[in-house]
Amino acid sequence: MPNTKSAEKRLRQDERKRLHNRSIKGVLKSQMKKVVAAVEEKDREKAEAEFRVATKLLDRAGLKRVLHPNTASRRKSALAKKINTIS
Repeated sequence: MPNTKSAEKRLRQDERKRLHNRSIKGVLKSQMKKVVAAVEEKDREKAEAEFRVATKLLDRAGLKRVLHPNTASRRKSALAKKINTIS
């Protein structure tokens, strides 16, 4: 439990940030699943369209430090590799 007013405020701020970051991560995971599903269907056009959206979201999450920038980059790379497996 926080003992000072500033610690109480920090606790409130951290809770708001945590909930915000969780929502962003949830949207990211859903978008990445859409890319993987399109790859499994062998639909390259749909996969590339979904990948563009996922890339945008991953870049923004990395920039805002919701994810570490290297994590965002690694996930983009993994999705790109999956798309390139479609002949």
